[in-house]
Amino acid sequence: MSDTVLFDYWRSSASYRVRIALNMLGEDFRAVSIDLLAKSQKSEEHLARNPQGLVPVLDIDGHVFTQSLAIIEYLDETRHPGFLPADPVGRQRVRQLSYAIAMEIHAVCNTGVIAELMTLVDDGEAARDAWMRKFIGDGLAAFEKLLDHPATGTFCHGDAPTMADFCLVPQVYNARRWNVDVSGLPRVLDIAGRCEAIAAFAKARPNPPTAH
Repeated sequence: MSDTVLFDYWRSSASYRVRIALNMLGEDFRAVSIDLLAKSQKSEEHLARNPQGLVPVLDIDGHVFTQSLAIIEYLDETRHPGFLPADPVGRQRVRQLSYAIAMEIHAVCNTGVIAELMTLVDDGEAARDAWMRKFIGDGLAAFEKLLDHPATGTFCHGDAPTMADFCLVPQVYNARRWNVDVSGLPRVLDIAGRCEAIAAFAKARPNPPTAH
């Protein structure tokens, strides 16, 4: 049994990013499900791991880490797979693309924000769906424009997957889940499709836990 443990939730896009990164490394890990719908993330046990009550949490190398992008950068710094480019300008661009999703789109579309939104209106489900379509749609439209850049290659930055691609694929998954119209985003769809064909990405794809 692996000493590396990922506490995650199958539909969490932040967890999805880290699963991709671990798979790209070929890092053996054991996944422990934290059921967000059952509010397991607010349990005393999980809050001891992460006082924010969020996933993912990665227990690796004798340390416990939170925040998906910080985890991915740690993996890059300790394993040197090239998840971020070596040059400062390239690193800035990959961070820019990653943050555009993780800190702009995801921040306003996570389960905690949406749960609060649904308590403030009469038709919570309709408000939720409209909210998701607006913010995911607007965010990915901006991301499409950010990809109109000389450094974009077969992937978001250059010709190998980086942290930016680890963020993009889960967000495209969410866009499809919420019926966001992405037909006008050719670069986003082309890169996401290329990533999804890679085994490490495919293996990380959300699958509901098997009932026992």
